[in-house]
Amino acid sequence: MSSKVLDQFLETNLADLKEKGLFNTIDVLEGSNGPIITVNDKKMINLASNNYLGFATRPELIEADVAATKHYGAGAGAVRTINGTLDIHQKLEEKIAEFKGTEAAIAFQSGFNCNMGAISAVMKKGDAILSDELNHASIIDGCRLSGAKIIRINHQDMEDLEAKAKAATESGEYNKVMYITDGVFSMDGDVAKIPEIVEICEKYNVITYVDDAHGTGVMGKGRGTVKHFGMQDHIDFQMGTLSKGIGVVGGYVAGTKQLITWLKSQARPFLFSTSLTPGAAGACIEAIDLIENHPEYVEKLWDNANYFKAELKRIGYDIGHAETPITPVIVGDERLAQEFSKKLIENGVYVKPIVFPTVPLGTGRVRNMPNAGHTKEMLDDAIKVYETVGKELGIIK
Repeated sequence: MSSKVLDQFLETNLADLKEKGLFNTIDVLEGSNGPIITVNDKKMINLASNNYLGFATRPELIEADVAATKHYGAGAGAVRTINGTLDIHQKLEEKIAEFKGTEAAIAFQSGFNCNMGAISAVMKKGDAILSDELNHASIIDGCRLSGAKIIRINHQDMEDLEAKAKAATESGEYNKVMYITDGVFSMDGDVAKIPEIVEICEKYNVITYVDDAHGTGVMGKGRGTVKHFGMQDHIDFQMGTLSKGIGVVGGYVAGTKQLITWLKSQARPFLFSTSLTPGAAGACIEAIDLIENHPEYVEKLWDNANYFKAELKRIGYDIGHAETPITPVIVGDERLAQEFSKKLIENGVYVKPIVFPTVPLGTGRVRNMPNAGHTKEMLDDAIKVYETVGKELGIIK
């Protein structure tokens, strides 16, 4: 029997979330997470996943996963620092470093673990972290865990960054200062101003950290936002996931050999959690090979994304300032966003509402992720549903 205090807390706060339109249900997929999914026996066009290149279901990755599992086993058997480092983990890290244009790399069990471990391994009490106000939750939690002073930077505001970088470094209060930004911001789809960031941070000797979770497999011919701008020699931490464009699971940091050596000795998720499964490592290696050798996958992603965005704008939707395949449809009110998503799903288009605290209050939306696996026919069918539902709810005319 659970605590009465806990029961009261849960009952009151769950009711509050539902009343405010901030409670999301979790749907269960009956099959793979492809361009068409099945939920509750209903097939729908899937515009909600981060599976940018469709790699989560590609036969080549499945075969690589199975082959590595048969060779090494279902699990690695230990943490990396005891005897859980298999040669396939080493091969993956070498592959990531080559892919990102750095000396070395470290692989983590997830992107969230990566930010929790890497930030706190370097930044400590007595340091300061300049952080874009729209950074991902894992960055925010990693910053909090570090104990460093967190200084919020207005979103993509380079004047604010320079003023606060100057103030922090010249104050004499901090041992070192870091700036952290997403490479691609996951809710709006805008791209970090990497060249300007580098110029400012080098001017004030600020450490640079780019979380490229939504840029890897998408920007820079798949190699990421930093490579897109040719800035791989100027960014200290290139961090990202292996679960979105790569299509599997895990996270990484790419950087100098000295940085990676430090992280392998200090990053707590690396030290105290069993390493990536051999199958996941094998599938990730295969995914990077496919990106490097088949540019048409990334090209197809962008072709679909540009087409879908143009069609949404044509019928009158506000898609913000998306510069990437991430395509928000912004409606404002949280309850309307919930109703909008519900109606779209009822009509065969699977998108989820994004509301506070994921985005600021009053900017409720649904977020679309067209990917390389969609056909033009699927996207056209989705647009027809968007037009019908949008007019029914009074979002478009």
